Amino acid sequence: MPVELITQVSMVSKFPPFLILFFGCAFLFSTAIQAQGCSDAGVCTVHSFKPNGLDSISELSNQFKVGISYGSADNNISVFGSYLEYGRQFSEKFGIDARLTSLAQSGNDISTFGLSDIFLNSNYRISKKATLTIGFKIPLSDASKMEDGRALPMDYQSSLGTFDLLLGFGYFINKLHLVAAYQQPLTQNNNAFFAEDYPLGSPLRDFQSTNNYIRSGDILLRASYPIDLGQKFRLTPSLLPIYHLANDKYTDKDGMEIEIDGSQGLTLNGNLYLDYYLDEKQALQFNVGSPFIVREVRPDGLTRSFVASLEYRIRF
Repeated sequence: MPVELITQVSMVSKFPPFLILFFGCAFLFSTAIQAQGCSDAGVCTVHSFKPNGLDSISELSNQFKVGISYGSADNNISVFGSYLEYGRQFSEKFGIDARLTSLAQSGNDISTFGLSDIFLNSNYRISKKATLTIGFKIPLSDASKMEDGRALPMDYQSSLGTFDLLLGFGYFINKLHLVAAYQQPLTQNNNAFFAEDYPLGSPLRDFQSTNNYIRSGDILLRASYPIDLGQKFRLTPSLLPIYHLANDKYTDKDGMEIEIDGSQGLTLNGNLYLDYYLDEKQALQFNVGSPFIVREVRPDGLTRSFVASLEYRIRF
């Protein structure tokens, strides 16, 4: 067996066995899940909350990213996303990053596209092992898109339409990266979708009504562990539980505020990141994610049974 391959096998064997088992089960059975899956209201992709967030602290102060993603959503909807991100490290302890996102959805003879959100985050390095992050999600849409004079469900909106607070704490235990984060809407959107406004036989009759939609907050935990495969490649499995703190609500035709039963609860996702380092300044990252514990109902349109993304980043 070649020496390099022996070395790689040896490194993989040092990876915590419970995480290997966890991911093996997750990706083996993810294709059998026929329900709501990966859920990201934005906090999951914040730079300092992603695996190895402290990697950005180096002699190079600037970082630029561009990425695209594809997701398989519920109700036969395909979702295409893109983003641009810039990060600046002002000192060894303090940095900021900003991200602009967009989203396109297609399915059931409906296609939509629009700018989504701007994420502004500040990161403070407490120590070599710990960081604090505070940020905001600023919506570029109020989730009020319509089709033929009727409001569309959240599944076809490019943004949740909420202004959100983001808080997070990251900590390293040797190579294991742990993150705890909180995302709370401070405002709500202007969605006015009623499923009953659509004719019998329309697939949109089966969607959850979200008129005057009130979305609750989320708590996220992430555990990730990088495995270096030679000098050019890094493989990083990640476990991502997200707990939606309360049932969401909407207002019915009679003006009554209704709780959406089953919208509170846990989603547990698995992610696998593969980084390819082009040189000391540039890298490509491929990421694939899928769920294996899901919530019963997700009216926010964030349903993903599978998502994959490709990112290019450069430091300067």
